[in-house]
Amino acid sequence: MKHGTLVVASLLVLALAAGVSAQTGFLTIGSGGTTGVYFPIAVGMAKMINDANIGWRANARSTGGSVFNVTAIQGGELQMALAQNDISFYAYGGTVVEAFRGKPTTKLRGMAVLYPEPIHILARRDRGIKTVADMKGKQVYVGDVGSGAEQNSLQVLEVYGLKFADLGQAVRGSATTGVQLLQDGRIDAMFYTVGLGNAAIMQAALTAPIEFLAIDAMKLRDIREKYPFLSAFGIPAGVYRGLDAPVVTVTVLASLVTSTDVSADVVYRVTKLLLDEKVDEFRGLHSNLERFFHPLKALEGMAIPLHPGAVRFYQEKNTRIPERLLPPK
Repeated sequence: MKHGTLVVASLLVLALAAGVSAQTGFLTIGSGGTTGVYFPIAVGMAKMINDANIGWRANARSTGGSVFNVTAIQGGELQMALAQNDISFYAYGGTVVEAFRGKPTTKLRGMAVLYPEPIHILARRDRGIKTVADMKGKQVYVGDVGSGAEQNSLQVLEVYGLKFADLGQAVRGSATTGVQLLQDGRIDAMFYTVGLGNAAIMQAALTAPIEFLAIDAMKLRDIREKYPFLSAFGIPAGVYRGLDAPVVTVTVLASLVTSTDVSADVVYRVTKLLLDEKVDEFRGLHSNLERFFHPLKALEGMAIPLHPGAVRFYQEKNTRIPERLLPPK
């Protein structure tokens, strides 16, 4: 009798252990540079997930940005990430960006669209740059190697008839380094795709003679025709020191993406946590979320199919899901 009881107890312990291990794991959330908008949001998300005790532990990782993040999801280094919607689209289809051509990121799936990420075009006032066309022969920061910002720089220059080779130097590296170089006068201009109120840009605007360049109407039309994920956006006056009137540029959208390797239950629970149960706390993670994010608009601009766990959440909320966003069968 004692032996039988011991066997039953042992089997029960093993069954419980198997159940726990099946429901626990780690989520590494890819972000961007530490001075960007992605990083504090990813850190806040990880804390929210950990505090919710859903059985999975989360941590945020500073990365090179969107291109790295979607590639790392495909490779299994990241389980969730923040990424530009245009980069997600190119990655999923294996197009446009050199790193993706012929190599679609088949594991990539969407969760929610979060907020606009306008392309900030900055120049030193003392370098004679009044428009993007004036960047020919200049020292210009164009984004980190393989980043979404690099791709956006290329697209904007293209409609002005320029390539990286036409610049005096296409400077690469972290966006923080790029802003510092501009601030110190070691480069003439820069492109930076980032949410409004970026801390590094705010600091540079406080301490250096920097102006924000607009994209003119004809070029806006051209770039929107060629790259449909870029839409017109006005950077509001007063967001940065010296910005006394709105400046028209183009924007992409920041989105939350995940991997097919993550179970539908985990993605559902995280989506529900962020977009429903703790949505006010989620929106409070950054001013861009507070200003632009709303759960009812979380599919507007989504560029890739949703994860089945996210589909479950939106269906529960009676949110209409376009056919193109349903997971492939």
